[in-house]
Amino acid sequence: MILAFSLSACFKKYDGKINIDGSSSVYPLTEAVAEEFRKVEPNVRVTVGISGTGGGFKKFLRGETDISDASRPISKSELEISRKNGIQFIEIPVSYDGMAIVVSPKNDFVDYITVEELRTMWAPESQGKVTTWKQVRDSWPNVPLNLYGAGTSSGTYDYFTEAINGKAKSSRGDYTASEDDNVLVQGVSSDRNGVGYFGLAYYSENKNKLKLIPVKVTAEAKAIYPTEETVQNGTYQPLSRPEFIYVNAKAATKPFVKKFIKFYMENAAVLAKEVGYIPLPTSVYDLSYKRFENLKSGSVFENKSIVGVDLFQLLSEK
Repeated sequence: MILAFSLSACFKKYDGKINIDGSSSVYPLTEAVAEEFRKVEPNVRVTVGISGTGGGFKKFLRGETDISDASRPISKSELEISRKNGIQFIEIPVSYDGMAIVVSPKNDFVDYITVEELRTMWAPESQGKVTTWKQVRDSWPNVPLNLYGAGTSSGTYDYFTEAINGKAKSSRGDYTASEDDNVLVQGVSSDRNGVGYFGLAYYSENKNKLKLIPVKVTAEAKAIYPTEETVQNGTYQPLSRPEFIYVNAKAATKPFVKKFIKFYMENAAVLAKEVGYIPLPTSVYDLSYKRFENLKSGSVFENKSIVGVDLFQLLSEK
């Protein structure tokens, strides 16, 4: 009897299957939505993977996934591939994220950091040259500067490098890199001389292992922590960003995918808070869902920078 039950569970017939992959930053929210959706729609199979934003888009643009999680908008080169491959998509912002700058709790000398100091740490020309904390700020100790950051397939990498260094993918390469933010958490938390960046949700899940560092836009400015208020009102700059899901336009016509996206939009605000992200304004969720219902394809960010963007205004224009 037990064997028969196990076999029936393994070969369960679903009414539909939704395959999702992509950003590790968006994963906690999408997985939370999928988990709740499975409770109300147990006959729809929803799988959520982590390949990084770039890795997720590769699968998505080959038609291998229905939905792609992304912590940045689709890039110009990816747009060209989508057109070449005949893959149309609907772009949906799902939350805000404040990128967290973190050190080990054992670090007793960093109380804030400036954007210029982050640039000194991460600029391409700093590779092999800026190797100690003292080189970044003279009052800091002369100890090794160990950097931890997103891998090059990560949307977090693209956004951070654009926001801090002025150009996406412009970064030194001599740092510990991973598309899996949990690896970065582990690295920074156990390294007294380490500093890293990743999505706020991963800091929220690991507060007991990490020390969050506030950021100053200039040395004279106030140091700002990423919080729901500072990310929503735009004062945590330039490290506040929207996060997205991309839905294959053909998949979007399937009834069970429509149900899932409707459920996502209705529950994203509450679940975003639960997993450590910042919900979008209701007006943005409403505009995004209307675009989905109308199968409005393409990216509103084509030829536009994402840094400091007003989502409501941008969505209203398109």
